[in-house]
Amino acid sequence: MDLTGPRWRKSSRSNGQGGNCVEVADNLPGVVAVRDSKDPDGPALTFGPDAWRAFVAYAADRR
Repeated sequence: MDLTGPRWRKSSRSNGQGGNCVEVADNLPGVVAVRDSKDPDGPALTFGPDAWRAFVAYAADRR
């Protein structure tokens, strides 16, 4: 999958102290990419928009 041109943004839950940091790129057509901000050259997970919305809704219900 071509991940050329993603605009990565860090999770609002990331704390800048080197903890668990997730970055999301949702500007790619038909896909949402997720990566570990501590390893920006490492792998990225990709999700379809519907799967990503379902995940975010599920996670928000579990806070």
